[in-house]
Amino acid sequence: MKCLVRRPSPRLADGLLTHIDRQPVDADLALRQWQAYVDALAEFGWEPVEVPAAPELPDGVFVEDTMVWWQGRAVITRPGAPARRDEIPAVEQALAGLGVPATRIEAPGTLDGGDVLKIGDRFYAGVGGRTNLAGIQQLGELLGVEVQPVPVTKVLHLKSAVTALPDGTVIGYPPLVDDPGYFKDFLAVPEEPGSHVVVLDDTTVLMASSAPLTADILRGRGLEVVAVDISEFEKLEGCVTCLSVRLR
Repeated sequence: MKCLVRRPSPRLADGLLTHIDRQPVDADLALRQWQAYVDALAEFGWEPVEVPAAPELPDGVFVEDTMVWWQGRAVITRPGAPARRDEIPAVEQALAGLGVPATRIEAPGTLDGGDVLKIGDRFYAGVGGRTNLAGIQQLGELLGVEVQPVPVTKVLHLKSAVTALPDGTVIGYPPLVDDPGYFKDFLAVPEEPGSHVVVLDDTTVLMASSAPLTADILRGRGLEVVAVDISEFEKLEGCVTCLSVRLR
């Protein structure tokens, strides 16, 4: 199993913000946190594949937004923020190096990978500031799947609001979820960072250390929780999902 990752830029503090105020970011600490995150993925069998670093691209570390992976295929996105479209070529090259076939979202469609939530063979996509309906329609056509649009107005991306546990339960912090009714099984969690998990295997999730109450809830459901500190990325609306693309 492989995962795409991209080293943070020393200009990380200049990344785009939409829903939170700007705070000082420690680039050296961010690099250490990123390495610990990558090491955690590797410990559970996910072989890191580094997209070449791009010091001039502050948001490049949020590699999830550049592609969607499904059953051995990749769809290269067209980020909703024009400033992020220069992140795409290096990701395409990395996929080509892995021999992965890729297709593209084209104008007028926009799509950020952080807006796409897959639960088994069900697809949801957030419609908000970064992803539009044209992009969602193209994604469905390119992958041959039905994609359910979901409104996103309170956070940057759909997966800034909700993610899914290994059993398919969707978790989210209610004040930031537009409509939990879109999801068959929804579990409210008490912390905003608790909304974000990366499924490492059938019984293990990776999440931010800033959500200890949620971690206890997930352990109570029989899950092993791997907690990592990503404080510097959280200051830029980042979370554990957006720092990698797992090629399952």
